[in-house]
Amino acid sequence: MATSSDPSLVVGFDLDMTLIDTVPGATATLRALATERGYDLDAEALTARLGPPLAHLLADSVPAEEIDDAVDRFRELYPGLAVAPVPVLPGALESLAAVRRSGGGVVVVTGKFAANARLHLDHLGLEVDVLAGDVWGAGKGAVLREHGVGIYVGDHVHDVEGALAGGALSVSVLTGGCTREELLAAGTHVVLEDLTEFPGWLEQHLLSTRLAALEADLAGRGSVLVAYSGGADSAFLLAAAVRALGPERVAAATGYSHSLPQAEREPARRFAESLGVRVLTPETREMEREGYRANTGERCYFCKAELVEVLADLAAEHGLAHVATGTNADDAVAGFRPGIRAAAERGAITPLRDAGLTKEQVRAASRAWGLPTWDKPAAACLSSRVAYGIEVTPSRLARVERAEESVRRVLAEHGVLVRDLRVRDLGAGASLEVDASLLAGPLAPTTSLRRAVLDEVRAAGFDAVELDPRGFRSGSMNERLAR
Repeated sequence: MATSSDPSLVVGFDLDMTLIDTVPGATATLRALATERGYDLDAEALTARLGPPLAHLLADSVPAEEIDDAVDRFRELYPGLAVAPVPVLPGALESLAAVRRSGGGVVVVTGKFAANARLHLDHLGLEVDVLAGDVWGAGKGAVLREHGVGIYVGDHVHDVEGALAGGALSVSVLTGGCTREELLAAGTHVVLEDLTEFPGWLEQHLLSTRLAALEADLAGRGSVLVAYSGGADSAFLLAAAVRALGPERVAAATGYSHSLPQAEREPARRFAESLGVRVLTPETREMEREGYRANTGERCYFCKAELVEVLADLAAEHGLAHVATGTNADDAVAGFRPGIRAAAERGAITPLRDAGLTKEQVRAASRAWGLPTWDKPAAACLSSRVAYGIEVTPSRLARVERAEESVRRVLAEHGVLVRDLRVRDLGAGASLEVDASLLAGPLAPTTSLRRAVLDEVRAAGFDAVELDPRGFRSGSMNERLAR
């Protein structure tokens, strides 16, 4: 069963009075049924605590032998009377979106007649992966287990019963007829005022449970050598490893080569040393690998293969059990990542990915821990700046580094802050990518500063240069590869 700390997050929702306010529609349909059949039904009283199956609601007002027929007739009347007037409850759409953003699936498990439940979902634009109707109380447990639901959200004590029966975390909202005290007494784990609170709760819950999963994973590893570039992901992994294992059982290894900018080296070392870990700086020789120099779409495979093989020997030398990379959960689904494949083939572990931690969560946790890398811009290796098909050489990487340093210097001299900047080596010429926000301001087409930064790129060794009108885009070289 998926749990709330599992990367394969699945969240279940009740429907009536959790996602939608069924009272107007149910009241109208009950009144129509009472008029048609001559029943003495107090529609307002019956809809005050919606949740139980309709047969339960009608038991005190309809002769027992007529219950089944009355339920059938209610369901027939329902589409024409109850769908249009029923609104979505505040926060419902945002809650479903929050689950999607977290990479999760949505399951609706309701006591409502499934066909009528589907009408509501379609009418209100509530997109779900699975709808299970005609399920009530503890009976919901089997459905929750079947679909791997780790969190179940409802408004009724019987929704709590279903969540507990299914082994799911029970989250209750106070938009139905049950009180906070009743829901807590039933065993719910969390009570929210309404679904407007759910996205924020989910964000914090996933972060805390995934951090706990990360700590448990690392603690069970014994010792690790972190493949440490100095970026946000590997810096966070290094800090997490120290928390779980202690600095004496952790080391940071930064592969030094032509691909690593000089400006990245000393800050990376200072951060690692501040954690009290050993800092190792082995030389890597990816440039000696033909597949790396050839710079096809598989270049990262050969680079990561070199790094992990060097670090594996280093880990063995220092008595460290595992080589760990900073691959996160977003990286694992980002598509074209041959480097991840190379590391996996060589036995490297990926604790961040295994805990389900996304890039956003890594930054949030880094900030909460006071790590200076929490908002550090992405800093891919220099080779990623060279267009595929153009041979990677030390001189090419050096001129890219010179060009980027010069542009940053000129911008700083003019008081212009730039977060992301890349000089893309296209052969004889280059493409300069900067924050898109600068293109209509300091680096607008007619400005002298624009001309100055382009001159700096040419002075670094490029015959021609253009400023990319789309601004910085991580992985933009992959666009050229696709073409």
